Amino acid sequence: MTQKDIDRINELYRKRKAGTITPEELAEHDALRRAYIEAIRTNLRGTLNNTTVVYPDGTSVDLGVKYGGKKPEGELPN
Repeated sequence: MTQKDIDRINELYRKRKAGTITPEELAEHDALRRAYIEAIRTNLRGTLNNTTVVYPDGTSVDLGVKYGGKKPEGELPN
């Protein structure tokens, strides 16, 4: 997702809010928003898969291993 795409989403939003958007532009806006949301989700998954939570008792949980399907460190790939 580029800054140009984000600017286009905002431009189409303003047209939608003003009531001057065409059906073609509405479809473009919806497609761009879906792509933007998917890019955010992908980025968040990548961040969480590389996050380790350390509890006060000293134990830690690698979120990528627990929830993201990431292999534990030291385990050989299949």
